[in-house]
Amino acid sequence: QVQLVESGGGLVQAGGSLRLSCAASGRTFSNYAMGWFRQAPGKEREFVAAISGTGRNTWYADSVKGRFTSSRDNARNMVYLQMNSLNAEDTAVYYCAAGRSIATILINGIDSWGPGTQVTVSS
Repeated sequence: QVQLVESGGGLVQAGGSLRLSCAASGRTFSNYAMGWFRQAPGKEREFVAAISGTGRNTWYADSVKGRFTSSRDNARNMVYLQMNSLNAEDTAVYYCAAGRSIATILINGIDSWGPGTQVTVSS
């Protein structure tokens, strides 16, 4: 298993950008697909984005497609979520997650979760 820690959350104005980072421990990081989820107050946690172990394949929720981009640096055991054109509906706690594949992540087959980082978008 990998241990995950997110960073980069904060307060941003609508229309602005943030980049979230997720640091992973463990020597098998590249074996994992990585995902991003979010949970807004009073709502269930929802899928945001996923990236394959090699970084060649990505998948996004319709609500963020074209605005968010996930990338990874396997040499540094890092995964990133670049978030552009943020709006109030993006306000949530964002979680990094590791799974065996993008398909597994999409059905909530998660091996490890990070503790989350708060993103607040002011309108």
